[in-house]
Amino acid sequence: MPRRAKDLTDLEVRRLAEPGAHPVGGVPGLYLQVLPGGGKTWLLRATVGQTADGKQRRREIGLGGYPAVTLKQARDKARALREKIAQGIDPVEERRAARAALLARQAAEITFEQAARQCIEAKSPEWKNAKHAQQWLNTLTTYAFPALGKLYLRDIDTPHILAVLEPIWNEKTETASRLRGRIETVLDWATARKYREGLNPARWAGHLATMLPKPAKVARNGNHPALPYERIPAFMKHLRKLGGSGARALEFAILTAARSGEVRGAVWEEIDFEARVWTIPAERMKMRKEHKVPLTEEALSLLAGLPRLENNGFVFPSSRGAGALSDMTLTAVIRRMGGDYVDPKQNNRTVTVHGFRSTFRDWAGETTHHPREVIEHALAHQLRDKAEAAYARGSLLQKRRALMVDWARYCGG
Repeated sequence: MPRRAKDLTDLEVRRLAEPGAHPVGGVPGLYLQVLPGGGKTWLLRATVGQTADGKQRRREIGLGGYPAVTLKQARDKARALREKIAQGIDPVEERRAARAALLARQAAEITFEQAARQCIEAKSPEWKNAKHAQQWLNTLTTYAFPALGKLYLRDIDTPHILAVLEPIWNEKTETASRLRGRIETVLDWATARKYREGLNPARWAGHLATMLPKPAKVARNGNHPALPYERIPAFMKHLRKLGGSGARALEFAILTAARSGEVRGAVWEEIDFEARVWTIPAERMKMRKEHKVPLTEEALSLLAGLPRLENNGFVFPSSRGAGALSDMTLTAVIRRMGGDYVDPKQNNRTVTVHGFRSTFRDWAGETTHHPREVIEHALAHQLRDKAEAAYARGSLLQKRRALMVDWARYCGG
């Protein structure tokens, strides 16, 4: 049986200065190791199990430096490790496993913004429209990243999702609903990649559906605030005084009654000045059908006054000269014009870009004798009545041209 080491006192330990390992007693195998440079560190020497060839496995386990770790603390640590060894636990292997688990957790700790960008990149090849990825990123950047962007995926829960959605759920129902679906997709992707566990806090059925009103049942029915058509001439006069690609894009959108995305994505190859027609390809249309828009003199004059960039084929390029305008640019133009342009039918909410299509529809239906199918076709709407749809199967281009000429004249006052 090995001789038991003398139990040293604090003073005796402090006086140890000769380089080497000095037994200090109190716990078998506990040493104070004095380094050649004068530093001191605690060391526990122990036998832990056997090697593959049947030999005893010896371990030297560091317990920290002296005097940061006192004699009493070193003995307490050594006793605890001795108890683990008696239970068949290898403290060295346990430390290695804990460190490996920590490194694995750190590798999995990516933020929502990092995950969103990776998810978009992974799913982009399946989207027909290349601009779809940018639309996803724009929506998430505007509404989700400020609140969720820097959060680790594992920490995101229902209150975080509600904090993003609730402020815009009633005001921008369509956008909020689309945003929720995109957040849900990102978190599903993260779960599949083992970046998080548990149910998706952005799921709708049985979860958010119990806390948020259904989009179709929101008080405003999801309608976009629209300017009364009586105010359009004054609005256009104000708008035409503003400079910038965003203002011109908004003016063109109003003159053509087109959707914001169709206008922002327009390229010069789609414009036929001689035929006075703008042909929007099917992949950029909501109904996935090619749409021809007759261009009035006012619309053609607007286009003729726009600059053409060598490395950017968009009719309305972004101010940075790369790519198209963002979704928020046209909205920003309206906000810049002031808070006077509101929808009295919707609690005086500021009008939206999409709302001008409703303005056009109200004007055409209430003040003109143009047929309903011509008006609906000008808006690229899907007609519900099959007989009416069959009748309108042709482009009705000339009839729509007459409609748009009347609209342009009305907009000009």
